[in-house]
Amino acid sequence: MERANEDHASTLAIEALSFVASDTVLFNRFLRLTGLELENLREAATEPAFLAGVLDFVIADEATLDDFAAHAGIRPQDVAAARRSLGDTYAESFS
Repeated sequence: MERANEDHASTLAIEALSFVASDTVLFNRFLRLTGLELENLREAATEPAFLAGVLDFVIADEATLDDFAAHAGIRPQDVAAARRSLGDTYAESFS
Protein backbone atom coordinates (compact mmCIF):
# COMPACT_ATOMS: atom_id res chain seq x y z
CA MET A 1 0.00 0.00 0.00
CA GLU A 2 2.85 2.39 0.82
CA ARG A 3 4.37 1.92 -2.66
CA ALA A 4 1.00 2.72 -4.25
CA ASN A 5 0.83 5.94 -2.24
CA GLU A 6 4.35 6.88 -3.32
CA ASP A 7 3.54 6.13 -6.97
CA HIS A 8 0.39 8.25 -6.75
CA ALA A 9 2.35 11.05 -5.08
CA SER A 10 5.01 10.93 -7.82
CA THR A 11 2.33 11.11 -10.49
CA LEU A 12 0.73 14.07 -8.74
CA ALA A 13 4.12 15.79 -8.47
CA ILE A 14 4.71 15.38 -12.19
CA GLU A 15 1.26 16.85 -12.81
CA ALA A 16 2.19 19.72 -10.48
CA LEU A 17 5.41 20.29 -12.44
CA SER A 18 3.40 20.47 -15.65
CA PHE A 19 1.03 22.92 -13.99
CA VAL A 20 3.92 25.11 -12.85
CA ALA A 21 5.55 24.94 -16.28
CA SER A 22 2.32 26.13 -17.92
CA ASP A 23 2.64 29.51 -16.15
CA THR A 24 5.69 31.46 -17.33
CA VAL A 25 5.99 33.61 -14.20
CA LEU A 26 5.54 30.67 -11.84
CA PHE A 27 7.90 28.47 -13.84
CA ASN A 28 10.64 31.11 -13.93
CA ARG A 29 10.31 31.52 -10.15
CA PHE A 30 10.55 27.75 -9.73
CA LEU A 31 13.69 27.59 -11.87
CA ARG A 32 15.30 30.47 -9.98
CA LEU A 33 14.54 28.90 -6.60
CA THR A 34 15.78 25.46 -7.58
CA GLY A 35 18.79 26.62 -9.55
CA LEU A 36 17.77 24.27 -12.35
CA GLU A 37 17.93 25.00 -16.04
CA LEU A 38 15.78 23.49 -18.76
CA GLU A 39 18.64 21.21 -19.79
CA ASN A 40 18.70 19.33 -16.49
CA LEU A 41 15.02 19.51 -15.59
CA ARG A 42 14.05 16.25 -17.29
CA GLU A 43 16.81 14.34 -15.47
CA ALA A 44 15.89 15.92 -12.13
CA ALA A 45 12.25 14.94 -12.60
CA THR A 46 13.20 11.28 -12.24
CA GLU A 47 14.37 11.81 -8.66
CA PRO A 48 11.90 11.34 -5.77
CA ALA A 49 13.57 14.17 -3.84
CA PHE A 50 13.01 16.54 -6.75
CA LEU A 51 9.35 15.53 -6.99
CA ALA A 52 8.99 16.20 -3.27
CA GLY A 53 10.51 19.62 -3.91
CA VAL A 54 7.96 20.33 -6.63
CA LEU A 55 5.16 19.65 -4.16
CA ASP A 56 6.95 21.78 -1.55
CA PHE A 57 7.03 24.63 -4.07
CA VAL A 58 3.30 24.30 -4.74
CA ILE A 59 2.42 24.02 -1.06
CA ALA A 60 4.57 27.04 -0.12
CA ASP A 61 2.14 29.49 -1.71
CA GLU A 62 -1.53 29.20 -0.79
CA ALA A 63 -2.77 30.67 -4.07
CA THR A 64 -0.60 28.27 -6.09
CA LEU A 65 -1.75 25.37 -3.92
CA ASP A 66 -5.41 26.28 -4.36
CA ASP A 67 -5.02 26.80 -8.10
CA PHE A 68 -3.20 23.50 -8.58
CA ALA A 69 -5.67 21.57 -6.43
CA ALA A 70 -8.57 22.99 -8.46
CA HIS A 71 -6.73 22.17 -11.69
CA ALA A 72 -6.10 18.59 -10.53
CA GLY A 73 -9.62 18.17 -9.14
CA ILE A 74 -8.39 17.39 -5.63
CA ARG A 75 -8.38 19.06 -2.23
CA PRO A 76 -5.35 21.12 -1.15
CA GLN A 77 -4.79 18.72 1.76
CA ASP A 78 -4.42 15.90 -0.77
CA VAL A 79 -1.34 17.68 -2.14
CA ALA A 80 0.11 17.82 1.38
CA ALA A 81 -0.66 14.12 1.89
CA ALA A 82 1.11 13.30 -1.38
CA ARG A 83 4.10 15.32 -0.23
CA ARG A 84 4.28 13.32 3.00
CA SER A 85 4.20 10.09 0.97
CA LEU A 86 7.43 11.10 -0.75
CA GLY A 87 9.36 11.24 2.52
CA ASP A 88 11.93 13.67 3.84
CA THR A 89 15.02 13.09 1.72
CA TYR A 90 16.41 15.80 -0.51
CA ALA A 91 19.07 15.50 -3.18
CA GLU A 92 22.16 17.63 -2.81
CA SER A 93 22.00 19.24 -6.24
CA PHE A 94 20.56 18.79 -9.69
CA SER A 95 22.71 21.39 -11.43
